[in-house]
Amino acid sequence: MTWWIVAFLAFGALFGLATYSKRHLFSEGWTRNTGTEARDAMDGRVPWVLTCTCLWPIYVLTGLYSWWRRSLRS
Repeated sequence: MTWWIVAFLAFGALFGLATYSKRHLFSEGWTRNTGTEARDAMDGRVPWVLTCTCLWPIYVLTGLYSWWRRSLRS
């Protein structure tokens, strides 16, 4: 593996760890799960970090879109 691949994966893992508590901003919108719905198998920290490790550029773009939409509402 080259250092570019290692850096990509390491940044993705750090991004996943840093954004776990705000993961609702990267998918369906900015509403949090209220606990009334059934837990999803992909709702934990480990699946979030593993997904972000490979897909962090997409999550950055969706996070920027959520931020932009929130700024329009206020």
